[in-house]
Amino acid sequence: MRIGHGYDAHRFCEDKKLVIGGVEIEYELGLLAHSDGDVLVHALIDSLLGAAGERDIGFKFPDNSNEYKNIDSCILLKRTAEILKEKNLKIEYADMTIVAQKPKLSQYIEPMRKRMASVLGISADRLNVKATTEEKMGFTGRGEGIAAHSVCILTE
Repeated sequence: MRIGHGYDAHRFCEDKKLVIGGVEIEYELGLLAHSDGDVLVHALIDSLLGAAGERDIGFKFPDNSNEYKNIDSCILLKRTAEILKEKNLKIEYADMTIVAQKPKLSQYIEPMRKRMASVLGISADRLNVKATTEEKMGFTGRGEGIAAHSVCILTE
């Protein structure tokens, strides 16, 4: 059994769609990033890569490469699943938390689970997504951006 942890955070920006967990969220701001800025998928990728004994998302998919400019993070998640398959690793479970004061995300949680599970080729019951606030403390609490954590278990 292998355990991995991932974390990502991005600040809000204008003129960009907000995408979390592979799902477009209705909100007036997006997240500033080289890719689409999907903090949840990025955290999940980092946890999966960590459990697989691989380098982090920034090493695998560098943010100074034009190949990844504005890329849909679910494409990176699919490539991560291929890395796991090559190493004969199976995703047993991943538990993720989104940290955001705004927007409210409860209506998007199930679509996020289904989208990420579909990309990974696993059942949605192997993924859990939660959302929380920081009670107006810190950068997420002040509405400056969004963060996400992911913990996963892989087996050989």
